[in-house]
Amino acid sequence: MKTGRLEAFSDGVLAIIITIMVLGMSAPEGYTFEALKPILPVFLTYVLSFIYVGIYWNNHHHLLQAVNKVNGNILWANLNLLFWLSLFPFATDWLGKNHFEDNPTAIYGIVL
Repeated sequence: MKTGRLEAFSDGVLAIIITIMVLGMSAPEGYTFEALKPILPVFLTYVLSFIYVGIYWNNHHHLLQAVNKVNGNILWANLNLLFWLSLFPFATDWLGKNHFEDNPTAIYGIVL
């Protein structure tokens, strides 16, 4: 198999991951800038995770440019990567909502 199908599948999964992460953020109840303060940790964690997912996507793209054909081992390795990346929305949400406490930070680091 050529790399195009693997790239397309991976791009789709990464797009869904980013979408789930942004849907995990809720707008504040108030209409002032002061109302944004409580959700600042959630937003900052989302920005950090978005950057990390972007780095993974960019590296994945460059790696597949060096590959001519995909075999079963590469498919399983790619699924392993996508599994860990699929945990980003959970880890991001937990870390952001718990203001960088120890356990959520450790899980976030493990997912990275």
